[in-house]
Parts: sequence; structure tokens; C-alpha cells
Amino acid sequence: MNNALLAGVSGLSAHQKMLDVAGNNLANVNTNGFKSSRVTFSELLSQTVQEASQPSATTGGTNPMQIGSGVQVASIDRNMAQGSLLNTGRPLDMAIEGAGYFVLSDGEKDIYTRVGAFAVDSQYYLGDAGTGYRLQRFGSEGVAEGFQDATRSDIRIPWDMALPAKATETLQYTGNLSASAQVPTTNLLISGIQYTAGGAAASEDTSIDQLDQGGGTLVNGDIIVISGTTRDGTPVADTNFEIFDGGGVSKTVGDLLAAVEALFPGSTATIDNGEIRLTDNESGYSQTELKLAMSSGSAGQLELPNYFRIAAAGGATTAETSMEIFDTQGISHVLSAAFVRTDTPNQWDLVLTSITGDVTLHDRRVNGITFLADGSYGGVVGGDTSTFRMEFGHDPGNIRTIDLGMGTVGEWDGLTQFGTDSTVRPGGQDGYASGWLSSLSVSREGILVGIFTNGVRRNIAAIKIATFQNPAGLESIGNNYFSASANSGDAVATGALSGGSGALRGGSLEKSNVDVATEFVNMISAQNGFQANARTIRVANDILKELTNLIR
Repeated sequence: MNNALLAGVSGLSAHQKMLDVAGNNLANVNTNGFKSSRVTFSELLSQTVQEASQPSATTGGTNPMQIGSGVQVASIDRNMAQGSLLNTGRPLDMAIEGAGYFVLSDGEKDIYTRVGAFAVDSQYYLGDAGTGYRLQRFGSEGVAEGFQDATRSDIRIPWDMALPAKATETLQYTGNLSASAQVPTTNLLISGIQYTAGGAAASEDTSIDQLDQGGGTLVNGDIIVISGTTRDGTPVADTNFEIFDGGGVSKTVGDLLAAVEALFPGSTATIDNGEIRLTDNESGYSQTELKLAMSSGSAGQLELPNYFRIAAAGGATTAETSMEIFDTQGISHVLSAAFVRTDTPNQWDLVLTSITGDVTLHDRRVNGITFLADGSYGGVVGGDTSTFRMEFGHDPGNIRTIDLGMGTVGEWDGLTQFGTDSTVRPGGQDGYASGWLSSLSVSREGILVGIFTNGVRRNIAAIKIATFQNPAGLESIGNNYFSASANSGDAVATGALSGGSGALRGGSLEKSNVDVATEFVNMISAQNGFQANARTIRVANDILKELTNLIR
């Protein structure tokens, strides 16, 4: 009877634990990232009543006779399978789609979790808002930009940091330049400054010393230096135009225009509504460029254009483009340029026609852009460089170079020349204004990406993922956290989608993997087992009572 009682008690205890596990699973059915458990039983050591015997020549063998002593809990195993993913719409919620665990630090050691409900604290660190434990990063993403501290692995969200402006250093052009279009254009240069005298638009008869743009500072001996290139590209030697004649009388605007025309045969200099213009007498390919500057020895000052705007670029045909670029202070400038077909077959120039803001142009033309017979890009010939050179007003004396990307020689990955219409357009530039972090997202590779107010995207940090040789061996320490145990193996740090880890999904959380139907069945099984073992104890107890009644 004692064995029956002990077996029944062990059955009660085992099935009670089975019920406890099922109850815990159901209690956490809505706990994010919860991993359900199961109970397995094994029998206790049996009492051997008779040993087995081997067969003889005349009789068969006998099996052992054993009476079991009950049941025990063999193991309580966690089901580490992934739960379903729930979209939350919160960008800092994350779920791991596949293997791996988020790594958090409590300030002393790393702990691990599948629950990615993260928030930013008052010091801009990303972590678990419920415990304050900080999410850890992996690799060097965000360190060079100053978003992350190279000496620590906590993830900091730079809501308080400005992304510094970056000056444009490269421009890209793509699209087609028409090989067949014949629309000759006439080169036209405009000063961009409206000269006035007493507030009225200046004319050819206006004395130069009366121009409002001189401010009354011009004196005898002041000189305007005329330079540039003629229509065929011949440089015009620097020529001095003395503002005052030998008798100290100021010359007129018309005298200046006549001096310009004398140096630029084939072009006509005029003043229209106060603006100085230089127009080619014929249409077609032209390299005419005019520069006016006060000589360094002049005592007076007259406002002269940093460069003459090209209102129309002369060419056998032209294709115009415009693009926003940025200086070192993040100030935007609209750069307008035109591709002009030259008189040489399959050859074009690119000329910077104008740029907004206080800018001086030092090299505005790229000569000799060629194309191969199959229409692919052929590179720049004649020793010219694919660059524009300019000087911004806030940074005088510092000439900035912008490299121009137009494609790979022999390929069609940039500019092309086919018989269809011109479709050339800017392909992008690498500058931007300063900006502040405006929003965050998480890539499948576990990269936390920041989008700034200037439209620039930057990697803020890479989220550390830990994998284990035996995830079921992890030890639960509450709050949806696990710690490594002797049988889980050491944590292997990696990034998402590498080293066997899964992908990250932003704006999502992993739900519990508890199967409610299964747990209800387990509860019924536990109840039935408990009742059966209780009945065993009751029957054994009744028999013992009958035994004690025999002596009455």
C-alpha cells in the first residue's frame, strides 16, 4: 500500500507542476516576446520484486517483476520558437524575424530579450523604458559622424545635435544630348547689375563717375581692366580702360562699350535698361566671355559683376539644366549650366551660365566633351578638366572645385548622344544644408537610420544582436529578460541578417508564442492526472482502513 500512496503523491505533485506551467503560459498569453514552456514526466526508480532469469534447456526465461514508485518531472522546456509579429506603428518598436536577441545593459552586465519596445530617455539614450536598461550597438556606425561615443556601446539618439552642412564637391549629369538637333543659338552675356545715375537707368551717354554704383569715389587714374575670350576661344589680353581722360574728365558708358567691342570683334556691346550686354553678331558655337574688374591700383571703387551671366549660350544646339548646390555654410545656390554642341562632330562643351548668390566664377567651361560612334560617353579631350571652379563671397580667397561626373568612357551610365531629343538632367550632388534629426527608422539589417530636416539620411547606429548555440538553455530572470547559463553557450555578438541572426522589423513587436488551445488541453490533462492520482490515494487509504478493521 505504501508504494501506491507514494506513487499517488508523486503523481499529484507532478501534475500540479504541469498545471502550474500551463497556468503560467496562459497568464502570459499577451506578454510580448514570452516563450511558453512544457512539462515532461519520467518514472521514478522501480522496486524489483524478482530478477529476470535466462532460459534453460527445458524451460523458458522469466521477465523481471518490478513495481514502480511513481512519477517525477523530467524537464520543463521552453519553446523558443518565434511568436507572430504585430505592427504597432511606433518607429522605435522592433522585432527580430528569426534567431537572435536584443542586447541590453544594466550598467554592469549584458542581458538579453526578444521584446523590442524601446524608447529614448532624457539623456537621449535608447533603451527599455520599463527598466532603464540601455540597448547596445554593434560596429562603428554613427561614430565618425559624432552620433555615437566610440568608448561605449550604449545607443544615443542625436535629437540634440545638428548635422553640419556639407559643401557640394561633385555633380552628376545623366541623359541624352541630341545628335541630330539643329537649333543654332546666339551667345548673349548680361552684366546682371543695373547701372543707374541718380536712380535712373544709365545709358551710353552717362558719365562713369556719375554712376550710383561708384558711390562718388572714382578719381583720376582709376582703371577698369577688360579681359575674357573671343568667339573662337582666343584669350583677350588684360586691357586697361582709364575712366578719366588726360584732362581729368570722366569717360562715358558708351566709351567703355566701344573699348569692349574693339577687343571682341564679331560681338556688339550695348546697355539695355542699365545692364551691359555683349551679343555675338552671328549664331552658332561661341566661347565669348567678358570680364570687367577694377585694377588693384585704383583708389575708387565701382561695382562690377563677379562674372557676366550667359543669358544664351552660343552653340549649334543647346541643352540647359539647373541644380541646387551648397556652400560650406549650407547656403543653397542654384547653378544653371548649358551643354552646347561645338563645330566638331560628336563634341560638346558644358558652360556654367549663372549661379545665384555672391559667387565669383574662376573656371566656368568644360571644353571637349566627346561621344563615341555608338553614342556612349567618350570622355573629355584636349587636356581640359571636368570641373567648375568658384569662390563664395563668405569665404574670399578660397577657390572651391566642383568635380563633374558625366559617365564612364565607353558606357551608357551617364551622358549619351543619340538621335532622339536632348533629355540631359542633373543626376545628383553630394552637398547639403545643416539639419536636425526629424525621424527614425530601422532597416532589416538592424541599422537605425535617421532622417534629418535637410532630407539627408544618415546611419545612427547598428543594433547589436546576440545568438546562442542553445537558446533553450537561457535562464529567465523576469521582465522578459534572459541571461546566459552553463548550457546556453556564450553570447555571440553580431548584426541582424549576419552570423545566423534574423532580420529586424521596425514598428513591430513579437507576440507570445503561447497556443491557448494546447494549454487548455494541457490543463484538462493535468486535471485528469491529478484526479486519477487522488483516486489512487483514496483507494489505497480505504484498503488500509479495511486492513486495520480486521483486528476489531
